[in-house]
Amino acid sequence: MASLSLPLQNHVFSATTPLIRSNPRPFAIPTKVRMSLQESGPSIAVAGVTGAVGQEFLSVLSDRDFPYRSIKMLASKRSAGRRLTFEDKDYVIEELSPESFEGVDIALFSAGGSISKEFGPIAVDRGTIVVDNSSAFRMDEQVPLVIPEVNPEAMENIKLGMGKGALIANPNCSTIICLMAATPLHRRAKVLRMVVSTYQAASGAGAAAMEELEQQTREVLDGRPPTCKIFKEQYAFNLFSHNASVLSNGYNEEEMKMVKETRKIWNYKDVRVTATCIRVPVMRAHAESVNLQFEKPLDEDTARDILKNAPGVVVIDDRASNHFPTPLEVSNKDAVAVGRIRRDLSQDGNQGLDIFVCGDQIRKGAALNAVQIAEMLL
Repeated sequence: MASLSLPLQNHVFSATTPLIRSNPRPFAIPTKVRMSLQESGPSIAVAGVTGAVGQEFLSVLSDRDFPYRSIKMLASKRSAGRRLTFEDKDYVIEELSPESFEGVDIALFSAGGSISKEFGPIAVDRGTIVVDNSSAFRMDEQVPLVIPEVNPEAMENIKLGMGKGALIANPNCSTIICLMAATPLHRRAKVLRMVVSTYQAASGAGAAAMEELEQQTREVLDGRPPTCKIFKEQYAFNLFSHNASVLSNGYNEEEMKMVKETRKIWNYKDVRVTATCIRVPVMRAHAESVNLQFEKPLDEDTARDILKNAPGVVVIDDRASNHFPTPLEVSNKDAVAVGRIRRDLSQDGNQGLDIFVCGDQIRKGAALNAVQIAEMLL
């Protein structure tokens, strides 16, 4: 019987090895559900369980003791029949099919947009509430696009026990990480314009990209030509424009996701947003430089205090020792870190700020946000 080994994450699945959980996360959001396996909990399914985000779904469910009475592990035909152990119980991975969602209350999807488009509506028709991590439904006007700390009201009419299924979309990872920091400031001073430059990790392109970065690093250090299968460019010791398709307006799809998703999440169609998205040779945490222009004055000290009290945010802003957020510091952490908080000297008075934000792309940028959405359904 084949075992499932996924070494790039915080835990390893196999036929005999239980979930190995990472070290405690000091930046964790304090409000947690503490119940885990119980008969009164919902039945859940994880679609795409063998992928990087699918693995992290399980890690987050375990870390937060999410209540469930049963869990289905779903993946492609290629992975069906393989075994994994989760919270000391053995499971057989099942092939994703329409019948997979019979009796399932909540399904966490991270199997790609085409799979979500095919199976998401099928699951909803069977009464399942689907939290989808792909871009398939994000801009659908009927589907809420939710960051729990930012716009929980968008899904206020969706709850377990309402007698029907529903779709809820998880935003793009870069949008989540950016808006976790920008929203508390927007609430105080109203953002008129936001300029974002992202420095995005391999994890955003999946486990295979993470493996390729590691492989390329070894190859380059050994003086060998790098293996380039996931990206056209050498990734190790290099950076390049995000690999998303470039549109007729010159922006790539990743950049336009940030523009459109920000407007939808903030329910603010007139906010001006521009983004430049770059891939950098970092394993699993994104970094973003964010410039904000405000309608009302907001000085840097007030902004720092606002961010210190914002849920899911930690401030790392030590000018004396030149210590600010780094992707490495936030990897495997729940919170988004913010630093380099300073007045934008190119704008008059206190009408603008620059900030630097880092967040774990797989965790808050994907799996944690989805599980937090699921917690709000309870």
